[in-house]
Order: sequence, then structure tokens, then C-alpha cells
Amino acid sequence: MFSPLEQFDIILDWNFIFYHVPFTNLLIPMSLFIMLVLILMRWFNEHFTLIPSVFQMQIENVVKFIFNLVKQQIGREGYVYFPLIFSLFTFILIMNLFSLLPFGLALTSHIIMIMWLSISICLSIFFIGLLLHNVQFLYIFIPECPFILLPMLILIEVFSYVIRAFSLAIRLSANIMAGHTLVHIVASFVLLISIKLIGFVLGFFFLFAILLLELGVAFLQAYVFCVLVSIYLNDAIKGGH
Repeated sequence: MFSPLEQFDIILDWNFIFYHVPFTNLLIPMSLFIMLVLILMRWFNEHFTLIPSVFQMQIENVVKFIFNLVKQQIGREGYVYFPLIFSLFTFILIMNLFSLLPFGLALTSHIIMIMWLSISICLSIFFIGLLLHNVQFLYIFIPECPFILLPMLILIEVFSYVIRAFSLAIRLSANIMAGHTLVHIVASFVLLISIKLIGFVLGFFFLFAILLLELGVAFLQAYVFCVLVSIYLNDAIKGGH
């Protein structure tokens, strides 16, 4: 994309009875990713066997890894939210890995999409806290302090709670965008020095190392996103401080 506004270009304009659904450059691949995740989960559910194959063992290790994450960050009360955390991890990881392919689209670097995902999750967690603790959940915004400092600290607590949604989105988007920018710069530099064979070989290995680093970042950012969501869920379930 030559401009950030190209993500809002309408490719397909679908009118369905009384509904008007415009498909943009961003909406179409995101819908395909969601369908891919659902198809993979359905396929895994139908083809698992009692004696696992190597591929099935790896999938079971991922499921066990996310389950241990939920158990560690939330506890037994968080078992009901395991499908949510696992779906988030799978969805973000697949998008991150797809962006490493040649001509792949880095959807997680688009701040508008990740911001929508982050805000919707944080709002849902806030409503979960209200449903579990009623108005008492709002006590998380009232710290123990002298009365004269209470108004200022309440504003700080509310601001810090609201900023969670933005920090959650910006952390993921900024890391993916920075990594892909670095890969683009290194690849352009490799093309410049590839006139000589030794320059091409050194540049290729350096680019390969950067891609391996980006592969690790793809897993790490999906993990960090799910850890933070689990921590926020733990605060909502247990009532804050």
C-alpha cells in the first residue's frame, strides 16, 4: 500500500436486502483469516485420534500451553474463558505468520483493526466485572489514600484503566510494523550490495537472521496479547486490587 488510507478503499459493495456491506482492502483478508481459523479448529476436532500423530502432538502442545497460561494468570475461574484466549492466540498468530510470507499482508500492523479488537475485548471484560460484582466493581477506581488526594487519584485510575485498550493495540501493531519495516530496509540494502557475490551472501544470511527474529516476534506478540487479556480478565473476575 502506498497510502495508509488505501486500507479503506472499497473493493466489493454488497447490498443484501436492507443491509449495505462494503468490503474494504482490510475487511476481505480479515474475513478470510477468521474463516481459516474456524476451518482449522473444525478439522482438528474431527481428525484427532487416540494415538496422536506428530502434527496432532504439536497442536495438543499449543492447547496445553494456552491452558497453562489461563490457569497461571486467572486460575480455575478462568477455565470458562479458555476458548476465548485460545481463539485470540490462534487468530493473531496466523495473521502474524502470514505476514512473513512473500507479498503477505500484515493485518496486525493496521492500527484500526487491532484497536477495534482491543477496545471490544476491554469493554467486554469491563462488563464481565460489572456482571460479577455489580456496582462494587467500580471500587477498583477508588484507591486507599488520603481524602484530599482521592479525586485526582480516581481520575488517574480511570485513565489508566481506559488506556489499557490503546496500549494493548499499539504494542502489537507497533512491534509488527517495526519488524516489517526493518525487513524491508534490510532487503533493499541486500539488493544494493548484491553486485558482488560476497555481499549477496552476507546480506542473505543477515536477512535470514532478521526473518528468524520476526518469526519469534510473531509468536511472542500473540503470547503477550493473550497474557495481558488474561490479566485483565483476572482483575474483572476477582474484583480489581
